[in-house]
Amino acid sequence: MAGNLNLNQFALAKQPQRRIGLTGGIASGKSSAGKLLQEKHRLAVLDADRYAREALAPGTTASQAVLNRYGKKVFCGDHLDRKALGEIVFNNPNERLWLEQLVHPVVNQMMDQEIIKLSDAKTIVLMIPLLFETGLESLCTEIWLVDCDEKQQIERLITRDNCTNQQALARINAQWPLARKRLLADRVINNRNGSDELEIEVAVALNHLAV
Repeated sequence: MAGNLNLNQFALAKQPQRRIGLTGGIASGKSSAGKLLQEKHRLAVLDADRYAREALAPGTTASQAVLNRYGKKVFCGDHLDRKALGEIVFNNPNERLWLEQLVHPVVNQMMDQEIIKLSDAKTIVLMIPLLFETGLESLCTEIWLVDCDEKQQIERLITRDNCTNQQALARINAQWPLARKRLLADRVINNRNGSDELEIEVAVALNHLAV
């Protein structure tokens, strides 16, 4: 649920830094690729989705705003019921926009602070699901798209989130289609054939320096 990230100019001015924008569609495998980059290749991965979850943690201003707007039906005790909230925002563009406008400023601040801390790193990864949708291409020196077929997205979403086919389609349709994103990416990471191939694809992309 990443949004319009207004990164500190100091972080952008520190060059040369290889800044990989890691994106894709929902359930295309971004997190798996990010995990490989972080654990196998020892790179700092800044995950916009993680910051969004932290922004909605119990006791936060954003969490209270969600409670005020939707009531306890989207909570399990003090914790946000993300599935219940998703049922609202993935089926109503106005509600999705409201939530994004609530969460994105917090995400902006968190990511900005982390990039400043990592300004001396040679390579960092910005894992931003809505990178193209929010026009953040210029923040990256290269953009990787983790790619698969829509049928695989649907199957993975149903398995991962225990949702229906209709619910999976609503979430996929809330983002740009992968076909559109393929045309804009510098590197397409194929995630159609399992973890072994994904590992190879990530390693090859990392060893290829973008011009």
